[in-house]
Amino acid sequence: MIFTNQKSDNLGVLTSTLCLIHCIATPFIFIVQSCSITCCDSAPTWWRFIDYFFLVISVIAIYYSTQTTTIKWMKPSLWLSWSLLFLIIVNEKVAWVSLHESFIYFPALSLIILHQYNKKYCKCNVTKCCTNEQ
Repeated sequence: MIFTNQKSDNLGVLTSTLCLIHCIATPFIFIVQSCSITCCDSAPTWWRFIDYFFLVISVIAIYYSTQTTTIKWMKPSLWLSWSLLFLIIVNEKVAWVSLHESFIYFPALSLIILHQYNKKYCKCNVTKCCTNEQ
């Protein structure tokens, strides 16, 4: 159980960090792309679908982290952050509401911080872990 919790939080931190890097790098890639003479009209398909890849991996990490956390407010916080990230990414694709690009940084940073906090303060022993300790 200890390893499952640590792995899911580590995966969550890694995925959220990569997602944040992806979000930060995208505008710079478009700037470079727009300066190129032989560029395409839009981002490559694989680059646009990385968002969904990060969403799937992060939902798996959140699911396993919330199964073992002792911190009562951690479950709703992780799911709320993921839901905000999901809504912002979907909104970017379908353009429901015009949002500034920086809006995506808040849920991505929240997921990084929450997984780090959960990893640090969810103390487990050898036979029992987190929510199983009572």
